[in-house]
Amino acid sequence: MANNHNNRLSVLLQNLTSKKHNNLLKNLYFLTFTTVLCTLFYLLGLWQHSTTPFSAATTTTHYRATTTCPDPAISNNNSTAALDFSAHHTMPDPAATPARDFHAPPCDPSFSEYTPCEDVQRSLSFPRDRLVYRERHCPAANEILRCRIPAPFGYKIPLRWPESRDAAWYANVPHKELTVEKKNQNWVHYEGDRFRFPGGGTMFPRGASAYIDDIGRLINLQDGSIRTALDTGCGVASWGAYLLSRNIIAVSFAPRDTHEAQVQFALERGVPALIGVLASIRLPYPSRSFDMAHCSRCLIPWGQYDGIYLTEVDRVLRPGGYWILSGPPINWRAHWKGWERTQESLKEEQDGIERVAKSLCWKKLIQKDDLAIWQKPTNHIHCKITRKVFKNRPFCEAQDPDTAWYTKMDTCLTKLPEVSDIRQVSGGELAKWPERLTAVPPRISSGSLKGITAEMFKENTQLWKKRVAYYKTIDYQLAERGRYRNLLDMNANLGGFAAALIDDPVWVMNIVPVEAEINTLGAIYERGLIGTYQNWCEAMSTYPRTYDFIHGDSVFSLYQNKCNMEDILLEMDRILRPQGTIILRDDVDVLLKVRRFTEALQWDARIADHEKGPHQREKILVAEKQYWTAPQPDQDQQRKLKL
Repeated sequence: MANNHNNRLSVLLQNLTSKKHNNLLKNLYFLTFTTVLCTLFYLLGLWQHSTTPFSAATTTTHYRATTTCPDPAISNNNSTAALDFSAHHTMPDPAATPARDFHAPPCDPSFSEYTPCEDVQRSLSFPRDRLVYRERHCPAANEILRCRIPAPFGYKIPLRWPESRDAAWYANVPHKELTVEKKNQNWVHYEGDRFRFPGGGTMFPRGASAYIDDIGRLINLQDGSIRTALDTGCGVASWGAYLLSRNIIAVSFAPRDTHEAQVQFALERGVPALIGVLASIRLPYPSRSFDMAHCSRCLIPWGQYDGIYLTEVDRVLRPGGYWILSGPPINWRAHWKGWERTQESLKEEQDGIERVAKSLCWKKLIQKDDLAIWQKPTNHIHCKITRKVFKNRPFCEAQDPDTAWYTKMDTCLTKLPEVSDIRQVSGGELAKWPERLTAVPPRISSGSLKGITAEMFKENTQLWKKRVAYYKTIDYQLAERGRYRNLLDMNANLGGFAAALIDDPVWVMNIVPVEAEINTLGAIYERGLIGTYQNWCEAMSTYPRTYDFIHGDSVFSLYQNKCNMEDILLEMDRILRPQGTIILRDDVDVLLKVRRFTEALQWDARIADHEKGPHQREKILVAEKQYWTAPQPDQDQQRKLKL
């Protein structure tokens, strides 16, 4: 028994030893095969790299929303092969592109106040009848000035608001003509290195603030029902300047005429203003824009030409809005000698104005001393009933009342939107300021703006609050309270950018391009904001160095294939102040094209990520215009400037 047990144990141990040996052999074979295979692929890799050297990339890598992965052959740190990084092929230089050929040298110093569409020399070739020659007349494509407008020698960054309301640097607007011509009317005084603006005017010798108080005793300027105003023939815009402290914002305009630099003075003061004139084309604003319009000795012949100018004021006045007139012929019995006019001519002029106002269905509220105020009706129900009796002017039938870009004025009466009750306000009643800013504009709530709903408006308002907050993290000057004053939004849409800045000491000129798919400017005005129409293939009706900051949302995408990008950029450079900032948001490929032009413009530019992060195709370009001026004038030129 014992022997049998020992034999079985011996056999078992032998079998176990044999199986272990077999497993070891199998593992050895597998390890050898794996080593040979790895060695083969390694040698194959060395052979490939030694016979086909690695070529350096020949294309430029641009900033894009996508990412690229490194080549494994480059990142393999264990390779002992000698890699050849030299180029083994050549490519011709890329063809010349507009950006590479773009040059923007400084213009001659004589162009420091150049306004392309209101050029004095060009205007002389147009009819003087009804001041047509003072309207916009832009240069042809072959006449466009393709150089950078210089600031005058000695130019300084304008004073900050509210100090700028009362003073401006002489070097920035070196014109003393008004200090002589309007010396007794307290428009502007020259003192040392600056101009002083006492706030006076031809019809308000006690100052604009006291004059506005006089108006406030006749109509309510304090309850928020009056927010937007229009000042025709504004002078240096003291009326608009002193309305701002009363939460009323005025668009002031005047032609570029013998009153040298009046609009330029207004802009240096930090007051909204444009070059403009009432002549033959509509003012560049939609219908029902302004709560109040004003003329103080503006010398516009309101009663002539079948009342066409007052009819245009009616178009842009809101239902229930006010028209205020001071100066000739108002209170002519007291002033006819001083005005050097006959009593008969002044009476005839006032009678003509009264007739036109009645034909527009306006009501004369009051005439007290040197002020007269009329009010537009809140709807046209009564006007339609009485038109046959009082021979009111006919209603316009064909033209869109909001179309106002080179659109001819007419003597017909612009229809107000229909209402069902005489107590209703045509187009919808507006909220009082400041609630008006965020209330849904009646043009949207009524469905007049196709494709824009009340919910979209509310979302847009919140979106721009977030965007502006982000802008302030990438542009420290925008975040610095008071650094900027005059702002421009080149493609304003619903005015969300301006609304988000309402608590900052700035004003924004909201542009709705005439090429925009939806005309939203009327809704912007219904928010209590201001703006104008513009075609960015042409120059803007303003002086060089108007704005501290320019914002553009998808502007260059909008104008692709419409006009040259460099011409738009040169216009932006013209109206931007030295050390001013531009923020553009657009597709990354568009902004890369823009950036290639910025060096020639002497802009310091960079591209930042979208506020949602780097994976958005839309990016943000931030650029600052470098400070530079015209060279110092010679002694003869200096003597002329001092005269």
